Amino acid sequence: MAHMVLSSANRFSARFAFIFTVSLSCTYLCYSIMFCRGTIIKNQGYEGKRCPPSKNAGGKKLLGKLDNCASLEVRSALHEPAAQRGSTDVREQSKASSGGHWADMKLRNMSVAQKYGIKKLPNALIVGVKKGGTRAVLEFIRIHPDVRALGTEPHFFDRNYDRGLEWYRGLMPRTLDSQITLEKTPSYFVTREAPRRISSMSHETKLIVVVRNPVTRAISDYTQTLSKKPDIPTFEELAFKNKSLGLVDTSWNAIRIGMYILHLENWLQYFRLSQMHFVSGERLITDPAGEMGRVQDFLGLKRIITDKHFYFNRTKGFPCLKKPESSSQPRCLGKSKGRTHVQIDQEVIEQLREFYRPFNIKFYETVGQDFKWD
Repeated sequence: MAHMVLSSANRFSARFAFIFTVSLSCTYLCYSIMFCRGTIIKNQGYEGKRCPPSKNAGGKKLLGKLDNCASLEVRSALHEPAAQRGSTDVREQSKASSGGHWADMKLRNMSVAQKYGIKKLPNALIVGVKKGGTRAVLEFIRIHPDVRALGTEPHFFDRNYDRGLEWYRGLMPRTLDSQITLEKTPSYFVTREAPRRISSMSHETKLIVVVRNPVTRAISDYTQTLSKKPDIPTFEELAFKNKSLGLVDTSWNAIRIGMYILHLENWLQYFRLSQMHFVSGERLITDPAGEMGRVQDFLGLKRIITDKHFYFNRTKGFPCLKKPESSSQPRCLGKSKGRTHVQIDQEVIEQLREFYRPFNIKFYETVGQDFKWD
């Protein structure tokens, strides 16, 4: 009897040991499978989201729509010190010392903006004046890495307003949050409806006005028109109702544009004077770095555009941008800029100076700047 009980107990113990061993093996197998799978999934997810190391990893995102890694990629491209980029350090320092670093910064920011940026309504506008030097200001400020500008004149606030703001926005280049969107249309300054329309878009828009001696500006305006329409009347015929009496024809647009104070009074109904910056067309030629330094200050930009970016082209009589590393040619304004003016009789010039003098004085007093046109 005892033998039978002992034999039964041994069989139970063996069976229990077998079941326990099988259970333990199954548990270990399941755990191994789950752990391995979790590790694979985790690693795959990490590879898909892996971000390059950067000291700026805790900084603010450049674009709210970007995920963390994209934001880090943008910040790293824009702000990572040259010393952290290994073998590129020497090249970057060399380019910076030779004036090429600004071109690299511009190209890098353009590339990042095109990839991650969005189209925004302009923060700033070059609103005038025609033949004052607006194209020069646009081309010079466009080399700043924190500026993205529309190259053509959209004429939205004077000719295309009925197309709507979304159409206007669609014309703009893509920009990052840290960049300024800019466009220029010189006819805005003399368009009666433009200040109200721009103010409706944004009360905080910054406005740049490039002004020039109104007599010289009128002659330049006429010279441009004459190159397109050779059969128009003489400058003298268009400028005066009665030359012997000194009656100037203010209905002629070339004359009326130069009456700056009349147009400015319209703008000051909608914008504070502090929102407007006046560039001297004359100083833009003699001291482009100084004028552009003040433009950068007005726009809240770091002064990156300096003397090292300019040289004076004696043939054109205008400053040009020095050749950047990425280009084989220096950047000068087009053939229509710097053309030889039509010769005007000195008596006509003196009569127009007398006509403009009271307008100029009132303009100087209003903007707090003497442009020395007299």
